[in-house]
Amino acid sequence: MTIEHLLAFNFALFAAIASPGPALLVAIKTTLASGRKAGIAIGCGLATVAALWTLTALLGLDVIFDLFPWAYVTVKTAGAIYLLYIAYTMWFNARKDVEPSQKPKRHAFKQGMMINILNPKAVLFSAAVLVVIFPRDLSFPESMLVVANHLAVEVLFYAALAFGMSTKAVSYGYLRAKIYIDRIAAGVLGLLGLKLLTDQ
Repeated sequence: MTIEHLLAFNFALFAAIASPGPALLVAIKTTLASGRKAGIAIGCGLATVAALWTLTALLGLDVIFDLFPWAYVTVKTAGAIYLLYIAYTMWFNARKDVEPSQKPKRHAFKQGMMINILNPKAVLFSAAVLVVIFPRDLSFPESMLVVANHLAVEVLFYAALAFGMSTKAVSYGYLRAKIYIDRIAAGVLGLLGLKLLTDQ
């Protein structure tokens, strides 16, 4: 494995993290509604499980999903239901005022973990990227370096996002447009949940 392999992996990873999806939307919503610390906490939860998905891909969990399709369907269905639940609560809480203690750090971290735990496509994405980018004969230390690198990239991304989104100007703008932002985000998350539920 060379530095070029890691750079290529980081480029693909950044593109995936920055694309509009449940993880990014919930991280933005949490930061705007509950502040920087909660935003960093949910990002750390997302990053922890995403790095674990990369580890499981390196260990061959994608093969297990291929051998036992019911396991993939079970996790995928649970993930879709969870996304629909988040969309439902976000939609009907859109008119409520934001409370400073709305999402404690511990709760935010757990929510971040749950979102990525219930997203089995993440391990399939990791497996595909790993196969394309890295040589097949990675040593154990090299595999651990890939996982640590993945964790670091995601933590840094979500920390930077939380710092940017928690500025006074952005927070003020969010509070003024809260109902519209929350309901648009809820609609997107709901559609993503339905797509995950109906995808074959």
